[in-house]
Formats: sequence, C-alpha cells, structure tokens
Amino acid sequence: MIPKEVENCIIKYFCQSAAIEDLDLLNDWISIKENQNIFKEFVKTNFAINLVMNDPNLENIKKQLIKEIRKEKNPLYRNRLSIVKYAAVAIFFLSIGFMLQISFKKTSSSQKITPKTDVITLDLGNGNIEVIDENGDSEVLNSNGEVVGKKSGDQLIYNQDNHETKLTYNTLHIPNGKQFNIVLSDGSKVHLNSGSSLTFPVKFLKDSTRWVSLTGEAYFDVTHNKNQPFVVNSQELDIQVYGTTFNVSNYPEDTDTDVVLVEGSVSLTNSVQKDEFFLTPGFKGSFNKNNKNIIDSKVNTSLYTSWMNGNLVFRNTTFDNITQKLERAYNVIIINNNKNLAKETFNATIETKRETIEQVLNYFNKVYQIEYIIVENKIVIN
Repeated sequence: MIPKEVENCIIKYFCQSAAIEDLDLLNDWISIKENQNIFKEFVKTNFAINLVMNDPNLENIKKQLIKEIRKEKNPLYRNRLSIVKYAAVAIFFLSIGFMLQISFKKTSSSQKITPKTDVITLDLGNGNIEVIDENGDSEVLNSNGEVVGKKSGDQLIYNQDNHETKLTYNTLHIPNGKQFNIVLSDGSKVHLNSGSSLTFPVKFLKDSTRWVSLTGEAYFDVTHNKNQPFVVNSQELDIQVYGTTFNVSNYPEDTDTDVVLVEGSVSLTNSVQKDEFFLTPGFKGSFNKNNKNIIDSKVNTSLYTSWMNGNLVFRNTTFDNITQKLERAYNVIIINNNKNLAKETFNATIETKRETIEQVLNYFNKVYQIEYIIVENKIVIN
C-alpha cells in the first residue's frame, strides 16, 4: 500500500506541480527495494498505457534523477528550474517503473490479458439503438412497435411476411471479439465477422433491388430471385449477386476490397470500372482502393472463409497486419514499438476459439523473441 503522502507526491509529478520536498520524499521512498516493486505496480496500473518509448537504461535514469534532485537542492540551480524539468523527472519515474517491469519479468507471457466486453447493437430506423442480448430469445420491433423479427441464439431473423410498406433500414454493429448472424426478410443469410456492420432494410419491397451495405467482413448466402437483384455495397464497390455464396472483406486498414466466390456468380462494379467484372467460383476479385482497378486470381476459398469457424489464416502477412486482425478477433489493443518486427512476415493459422491471446503471443515470442508487457486488455510490444 502506497502511503498517502507518497501517492500525493506522485500525482503532483504528473500534474507538474512537485516541489523540492516532494522530490526528497520520493527519492528516499523509492530507494527502498520493496518500494520499487510497489511503485512498478502503481505505474503499470495507472500509466502503462502511455508507455510507448524504447527501452531506456535504468541505471542512467537513476543517475539522472539523482542529478536533477541535487540540482534542485543547490541554490545556484534553483532559480533555473521550471515546470518542464518536473515533467522530465516524471518521465524518469515512469521509465523506472517500466524498466522494473522488464527486469523482474523479461517477457510477461504468464500475465493474464483481460479482453474488453462490448455489446452488439442494432440501430433502428427511428434513431433508437437497441442492445442485442446474446442470451435467450427476444423480439425485434419496428419504429411503430410492431414485431418484424426475432433474436434467437446468435442470430437475428427478420420476418418474410412483415407488413412494412416503405423502405426502413436497420444497421447491425458487431464489436471486436464477436461474430453474429442475420437472416434477412428474403431468407438470405449473412454471417458477420468481428468489427463489422451491415445496413439493410427491415423488408425488401416487391420488384425492387435488394440493397445492403457492408463495412468489415461478412459471408453471404443469398436467396436467388431473378426479379429482385441483390447488391452489396462496400464503400466504392458494388457487388451484384446472382444467387450465390461469397465472402466480402473490406476493413478500413485493407488496401483492397476482396470478394471471394464460393458458389454461383457475382459481378463487381465501381465508378471507374463501369462494366461488370464477373467472378467464377474459386476466384477472388480484388478492388484496389487507390488505383480503382479490379483484378482476379485463383484461390483456396477455405482460407478466406475459415474465420467463420474461428480460424485466422495468415500467409506471408506482415506483423502489422496480423496485429490488426488479432485486435479485432480478441478485442484487445496492441501497441507495437518494435519497428523491425512490424514489417516481418509470418505464416500462421490461429484457432481463436481454442487459443488465447497469451498463447498467440507465446508463438510469436518463440519465433521472434518479442518482449511485451500487459495492462488489462492492452499489450505493449517493445
């Protein structure tokens, strides 16, 4: 337990208001080995999220801190000190706490990561937002309070015979760390991946195009209806569906929007590519967000749909890109300060339903010997 007067001194440092008496007290207190460990825990709990610096040398920091304190005691230096100096001393203390963490445990692989728990939400046409409880069953109501569907288990099911007479859109938001299913009013099924959202009408009106809009990733199994085309809009790309199963991936960090066709036929169009670009089963169509070009390539479709079974498959993928996928799958925050590691490429298959994020980090630690610390749901790689 940190004494109240010591805790007040620490707070003063981070408020840039510490006086010479505070410097003396902290210097004396942290010189005791047991207090260094207590201070390390205090730093980790309250400030480690801000630690995005390279590993400094602990002994140099200690020497510099003592030097600054001695300057403070010297009348010749006292008038030259400013609030900036106090900020620097605060950084030295942070660094000490940070290095103590590293020195006691070079890699924090045994620490427990606590992923955040966010909720699935449904934006209704009237502006209201409902939280989707993943347990039990419930009804889905429209803006007039009429039942238009139900929630059963891990999916929303919209009624095909609801009495909507105008297009009213709902948006389903899936947070990181979760997946969810939806059955649209025409019977089409959509499996949404973590960090994704789908905007869709409560009911598709007769003889009109069935438009939905996707951000993130989803697997579609579309009910065929030659009189009502089905179109998935994914930012600048429109995917025309001709009764089929396919996967669309379009996360913000992706340079391409990828459409992988499993069965049937789809075409891709955008503002530049006016003519329909058709895909055949077993091919991936990639729309480059920079040059607006569309190309296709033969692929193993199971690699692109394995996420529905809880698998992340990486082939020659940079660590930067991998961490973004891991953040989304496990709902954690990863801060990578290792610039050399960022561009390294890896091949890996991660079973997110069986492997914890700690086990995943241990895998990369064996390959690259990474060092990291953990604070709740945040991982800082050094």
